[in-house]
Amino acid sequence: MPLRRTRADRFADLVLDAVERLEVRWRRELADVEFAVEPVPPTDRGSATDAGESVPLSRLYPGGAGRNARIVIYRRPVEVRASGEADLAALVHDLVVERVADLLEVAPETIDPEYGA
Repeated sequence: MPLRRTRADRFADLVLDAVERLEVRWRRELADVEFAVEPVPPTDRGSATDAGESVPLSRLYPGGAGRNARIVIYRRPVEVRASGEADLAALVHDLVVERVADLLEVAPETIDPEYGA
């Protein structure tokens, strides 16, 4: 009987795919960055990443004081916003690009010229 991949596993694969696409160009800058998937964001209201965003889809923890930067993508809120598998993959990719852009303090289009396409 073949093993079935869970929805969480497939989501983690989408994040990994997005990171691997960026590492082709940004390997050195991303070498010490940790990427993670969590089911839902923490309950603290100060965690929203965009002005007016009630439930954050992702978050950048910049690191420092001996800690690596960490980018977290929140699976369940992202899945709710996607209208299908292709839309989910595109949304995950854009979120990873946005948080990497925040970390490196550049525009998302600098990180990936296909951002938002």
